[in-house]
Amino acid sequence: MSQLFTAAKVERLYTLLTGSAPLVIAYSGGVDSAYLLAAAHEAVGNRALAVIADSPSLPRRALEEALQLAGMIGAPVEVVATAELQDERYAANPLNRCYYCKAELFTKLDALARERRYRAIAYGENADDVLQVRPGRVAAEQFQVLAPLRDAGLTKAEIRELSRELGLPTADAPAQPCLSSRIPHGTPVTVEALAMVERGEALVRSLGFKVFRVRHIALEHELRARVLIAPAEMGLFAQAREEILNGLRGAGYDAVEIDPAGYRPPGPAGQ
Repeated sequence: MSQLFTAAKVERLYTLLTGSAPLVIAYSGGVDSAYLLAAAHEAVGNRALAVIADSPSLPRRALEEALQLAGMIGAPVEVVATAELQDERYAANPLNRCYYCKAELFTKLDALARERRYRAIAYGENADDVLQVRPGRVAAEQFQVLAPLRDAGLTKAEIRELSRELGLPTADAPAQPCLSSRIPHGTPVTVEALAMVERGEALVRSLGFKVFRVRHIALEHELRARVLIAPAEMGLFAQAREEILNGLRGAGYDAVEIDPAGYRPPGPAGQ
């Protein structure tokens, strides 16, 4: 990538952030929101507040790591509880489930921003995301949430490289969407199902795997875990097979299957 071209985008980003301060950053600790927070903190200091949405769909490990990273950046951070699972429309797990999640999040952030006189809310959508179907974008538009990374033209690859330059541990982190994404659309999202997925993925991660998913398949008479492991890591599977099978049964699943195709990130229209 052209360093001068990227530098111009970063300058644009800082201009957007400075012009929007004080602002609230919807922060998850992922690649995009972590870089957005770091850039905002550098641009406007403590006039950028990171806010993490906490609910059963957020793994405890992810919450802890996000808090630690905000501390490393030096930015103020707060946690707000969200109640998307109490919304029957979200819990029913339709194709636009993410809309209801983001609407709940932005409702909470909008109230916080108004109460404390922040000028704006920003989230981590990037320039590549406009090519994807993202129901959460509809909620962002309704609440007039800013997308400075996108508006500055920064792509995912550029954000990873800039994160690397800043020494952010998220620079090479795999995507980690919320736990609800492990449950097929149409299957209800419940606290119990999310807890099972979290236990299952914690088990797989403890065995050394980095890029994978544990899908929660609720059949009529059984709960099945479908494990998808990145092809590059399938070499580890042979020695860990029995531990994965036994561990997932211990997490509450009646049956376990390993997807032979492995895990690949979704395409432009995927979730």
